[in-house]
Amino acid sequence: MSSAAERLGLVPATPRPENQRTPVADGRTTHPIFNDQPLKLGLFGTNCSYGLTISHAETTYEPTWEHTLEIAQKADRLGFEALVPVARWRGFGSTTNFNGTCFETYTWATGLAALTENIGIFATSHLPTVHPIVAAKMATTADHVSHGRFGLNLVMGWFTPEMEMFGAEQREHDQRYVYGQQWIDFVNKLWTEEGSFDFVTQDFTSLDVESYPKPYQGPRPALINAGNSKSGIDFSARNVDVNFAAMDTVETMNGYTSQLKAKARDDHQREIQTMTYGLIVCRDTEDEAKRDFQHIVDMGDRDGANNVMKVLGMQSESFASQLASYQERFIAGWGGYPIVGTPEQVVEDMQRIHDIGGMDGMIMGMLDYNQEIDYFGDNVLPLLKQAGLRH
Repeated sequence: MSSAAERLGLVPATPRPENQRTPVADGRTTHPIFNDQPLKLGLFGTNCSYGLTISHAETTYEPTWEHTLEIAQKADRLGFEALVPVARWRGFGSTTNFNGTCFETYTWATGLAALTENIGIFATSHLPTVHPIVAAKMATTADHVSHGRFGLNLVMGWFTPEMEMFGAEQREHDQRYVYGQQWIDFVNKLWTEEGSFDFVTQDFTSLDVESYPKPYQGPRPALINAGNSKSGIDFSARNVDVNFAAMDTVETMNGYTSQLKAKARDDHQREIQTMTYGLIVCRDTEDEAKRDFQHIVDMGDRDGANNVMKVLGMQSESFASQLASYQERFIAGWGGYPIVGTPEQVVEDMQRIHDIGGMDGMIMGMLDYNQEIDYFGDNVLPLLKQAGLRH
């Protein structure tokens, strides 16, 4: 059967000029996520309402373009490596409708790329909601705008009500990663294949496909993923540059990072970084930090947090004894690893995350990003440098 292109008399793609065919630069020289900082730093969730706190605690943070741009530019000036957004198509209801107001992340990242200089900027993409041809082109555009500072956070699509908004049936957990592997294989071909090609799999039938220009980064933009299940670990070890994980203790982090890095090296002959995330509450005194952290919890939208936890499957009997503590972690940090204390205590915890946990970095949430990032820059960054975690 002839393709539509053949029927229309279109010839296969001819070789393009060199600057359109090949990446401009090696991504490991352009994207800061690959730099030699012992502990890489980033911000998480600055593109959506309430950030990482499911709480009515007082804050000046608001999900507006002007506000999120100011935060991004501050992180850029401080030398952070990453801005990682949350991709959300609807909120979680209750009194906060947590994350319900949210900027779409490809366009958000492209806009910030044009208005920052050094920081790595990621889009978070629910793979079932964006066709690979569209995603590859949007990512390439952002990569050129940023001169090689763009990255893609690959999410399989776990929030069933969102998938239903797109008229799609939610796949069984492991099948999401089967689909995800086809998706990223397709995108990688679009980023690297010369001329035109067919891509036919269980989930895709695309004929006479081509995509130019190629990304600024070679061989592709930086990729990250937060899959922590067996299927998620397999996917990350095979495909991405950084895996994000939330762990309850640094000792648990150590076992996880060791397993993941060994799998990437042994099964796929490649290296992978691991980073964690969590809420930072840093104040002049320990009492002030604990007070403000507890205020976030006390002002928490517990029904909203429970809605998140139910979707994630944490309301089963196997988690019964952990629900109270996990609810607090979701209220104050989206289930991540909280760091609460003075600047010195924050640095000590980050040192443990790096030295014992084996983490290569941390993306942080803050109750009031715009104000607290200034405090972090003035009071924590110098101590991180003294500790040898930054230079």
